[in-house]
Amino acid sequence: MSLGTSSATGVIDLRSDTVTRPSAEMLAAMTSAPLGDDVYGEDPTVNALEERVAGLLGHEAGLFTVTGSLANVLGVRALVPRGGEVLCEASAHIVRAELGSHAVSGGVTTRTWSAPSGQIDLEQIRTLIAPDLGPYFVQTSAVSVENTHNFGGGAVQHLFDTLADELDARGLPLHLDGARLWNAAVATGRTVASYASRAAAASVCLSKGLGAPVGSVLVGSAELIREARVWRKRLGGGWRQAGVLAAAGLYAVEHNVERLAEDHANARVVAEVLADAAPGSVKPDQVETNIVVVDLAGTGRTVPEVVAEARDAGVLVGGVGATQLRIVTHLDASAADCHSAAATLARIIAG
Repeated sequence: MSLGTSSATGVIDLRSDTVTRPSAEMLAAMTSAPLGDDVYGEDPTVNALEERVAGLLGHEAGLFTVTGSLANVLGVRALVPRGGEVLCEASAHIVRAELGSHAVSGGVTTRTWSAPSGQIDLEQIRTLIAPDLGPYFVQTSAVSVENTHNFGGGAVQHLFDTLADELDARGLPLHLDGARLWNAAVATGRTVASYASRAAAASVCLSKGLGAPVGSVLVGSAELIREARVWRKRLGGGWRQAGVLAAAGLYAVEHNVERLAEDHANARVVAEVLADAAPGSVKPDQVETNIVVVDLAGTGRTVPEVVAEARDAGVLVGGVGATQLRIVTHLDASAADCHSAAATLARIIAG
C-alpha cells in the first residue's frame, strides 16, 4: 500500500515523479537491512545495490550517490579533464538543472545543440565535435545524452545507438544521464543494459519512477568507479550506514520497474484529455513515457495562473518555461487520480 501524496492529503501531486513516498513494503525492507559503514566499503546492502545495478546496466561496477546530479557530476568529471568540453543538448539536465556544478566543481566547459524534444541531432553533433587542434582551441572530450529527456517531455532517444556507434568510431566517450532510463526501456521493450552498456559512464535514478526516497547509481568500469568514489568523498558525498537507503533502492529495482508502463498509460490519458480541451497544446502521440508538457501559448492562460488555480483545486503541477506546464505521472498517482487531475486542468485551461 503506497503512502502517496494523493491518498494522504487529498491533493494530487503531479509536479514530479520525485514526490513519491515509500510503500509499507519498502519501509520494511529499509528497517531490516543489514548495515555497515559505506565509507569503509563495509555496508553489505550498499554493496549489493551497486553490484545489482551495475550488472543490470552491463557495467563492471557501481557507486551509490545521494542524487542524480552528483552521479552526473562524477560521471562527466571522470570522462572530461579540467578545461575540457562536453557536448549536450541545450535543455539537458546537466546544463539546465544542475546549477553549473560541472563548471564549478569540475572545470568542465559545455557546448550544446538544440533539437525538438531534446533529441540527438547527428548533423549538429558532428559539426560541434572539436578535435585536438593544439593549445588554442578546446577539445571535445565527451558527449552527454539524457534518456529519457526530462525537459523534452520524457522523450526517448531513438538515435541513441547510431550516435554511440559514431562516437565509438571516433574514440570519443559517451556519458548517459539515465535518470529515467528505466522509463525508456519499458517504453521501447529494450533492456537498460542495451542503452547503458554503450556509455563509458551512466547514471540511473532510484528516486524518480522507481519510487525510492533517495539515491542514484553511477556505473562504469572498475577503474572509473574507484576514481569516482574518491571524488564522491572529496565533494562531501561519503555516507555511513547508507544501507537504510540502499535497501529502498534494491526494493525499487526488484518491484517497481514493470509497473512504469502504468505511469506511461496514465500520462497518455492526461495528454488526450488536455488535447481535447486545448487543441494544439499537447500532442498525445508524442507522449512516450510519464511526462506531459503542455504549451499554453494561444490558450489565453499563463503558467502562473494555471499553476495557482490548479493548486487551489487540489492539483499540483509545475512550470518549465514561459508558456509550458509539466505534468509527471508516478506510482503514487492512480489512474483515477490522473484522470481527475486532467479534467481539473482542462477546465482551468479552457477558462
